[in-house]
Amino acid sequence: MTGGHMVEVNGIELWTEEFGNPGHPPVLLIAGSMAQGLLWPDEFVGRIAGAGYRVVRYDHRDVGRSTARDFQEHPYTWADLKDDALGLMDALGLASAHIVGHSAGGLIAQWIAADHPDRVRSLTVIGSSPLGAREGQVLVRALMGEPQPEGALPEPEPEFLAFLRNAAAGPPPATRAEAVDFQVEMARVLHGREAAAHFDEDAQRRLEERLHDRMRDPRTAANHRLAGMAGPEVEPVGALGRVTAPTLVVEGTAEPVKPGHGRLIAQEIAGARLMMVPGMGHNVTPNVAGTVADALVAHLAAAPDGI
Repeated sequence: MTGGHMVEVNGIELWTEEFGNPGHPPVLLIAGSMAQGLLWPDEFVGRIAGAGYRVVRYDHRDVGRSTARDFQEHPYTWADLKDDALGLMDALGLASAHIVGHSAGGLIAQWIAADHPDRVRSLTVIGSSPLGAREGQVLVRALMGEPQPEGALPEPEPEFLAFLRNAAAGPPPATRAEAVDFQVEMARVLHGREAAAHFDEDAQRRLEERLHDRMRDPRTAANHRLAGMAGPEVEPVGALGRVTAPTLVVEGTAEPVKPGHGRLIAQEIAGARLMMVPGMGHNVTPNVAGTVADALVAHLAAAPDGI
C-alpha cells in the first residue's frame, strides 16, 4: 500500500489509495453513489493486490476526503463522475485498466466500457443495474406507489422502500450520533434478509464512525442525488451491445436494492458471466468479501492480458 494521496482531476481533488506493485496490471475500483472508497473492504482489496495487481480505490467528489462543494455553485451530473474516473486513470498514467464498479459505480464502469473499450481490460459489475435502464426513475415510482411501465426494471424489496419512506418522513440527522445511527440502520437493510444473521452491528458502527469522521463535509454526499436529478436522461440507452471487454456480473441472492438486475446486465453484454453469491445483500461486506475477491481474481486472470 502506498497510502492515500490527493490527485487533481477535472479541477477537483480526488482522494486516492493504491495497493500492490505499481508495475502490476491495474484494477480501478469505482464505488457507488454517496459511497467512499473505503467501502471496498480491506480484505477484498488485499486479496486482489496479493494476486499480483495494482489496485486503486478512491473517493468520488463530494464524499470522503475528496473535494466537497456547494452543488448550486458547482452543479454536475453522473456523466461528470464518469469523467472523473477516466480523468483519474489519466492522472495515474493508466492507459487501460481492469474496471470494477459497485452499484452506481457499476453504471459508470459499464459506461466507460461501452464508450471507451480501449481503456477497459476487463469489466466487473457488482450489485448494479443495466446502463440506460433508468433505475432511478424506477425507484422514484416505487417510492410513490406508482405503477411501473411494461419492461421496467424490477423494483427494490419492500424493506428497502419502507426504510427510505421512513427516512424521508422524519427530520435528517442533526448530530454525529444520529448520522452514525442512520447509516448503521441503512447498512442493516442493505445487508438483506438472508444475511441478517451475519450483520455485525458493532463492526458496522465502527466503520460508519470512521467514514463520518473522514468526510470533508458530511452534508455534500447528498449532492450525488442532486447530480442524478440534474441529468436523469444522461446515461446512454442501448450502449451495452458495444461492450467488448470480458465481463463478470455479480449479484447477491439477498440483493434488496436491485434484485434481478444483474441477470439483465449479463443478457445485454456478449459473453458476460453472471455470478450469484449466496447470502450476499447489496454491498461487498466482510462475510462475502473473500468469495467475491476470489471470483474477481479468476476473472482478471482469464482476461487476455491477465496474469
